[in-house]
Amino acid sequence: MRFHTRKWVKPEDLNANGTLFGGRLLAWVDEEAALYSIVQLENKRVVTKYMSEINFMSNAKQGDIIEIGIEVIKFGKSSLTLNCEVRNKMSHETIITVDNIIMVNLDENGKPLPHGKTKVEYVKDRLAAKS
Repeated sequence: MRFHTRKWVKPEDLNANGTLFGGRLLAWVDEEAALYSIVQLENKRVVTKYMSEINFMSNAKQGDIIEIGIEVIKFGKSSLTLNCEVRNKMSHETIITVDNIIMVNLDENGKPLPHGKTKVEYVKDRLAAKS
């Protein structure tokens, strides 16, 4: 799994227990899944259709640096299924896992649009192919 984004847990990210608020963490995961899918599918119109059970395994505290890992599980006709793990950057202790996040590629009218992708592509390879 590739870990793409790091977040620093700040006071405004905490819940009443002084640990990272789960809702804030899920918002970060959803944003990361969207950004990853937009880059993979080369379309800014991508939405979250489904997020499977979320397994909270440990917490994060103020000052911790967390990292969000995403990997592709499956390419559908107009969708992309992802797997996610969030871990503590320093200890590598897993904070949460999400087995399936389904992102859907949309056309300009908000309807599912086939993307034609079958494998993970890297931006550096796309740039090299254009030159």
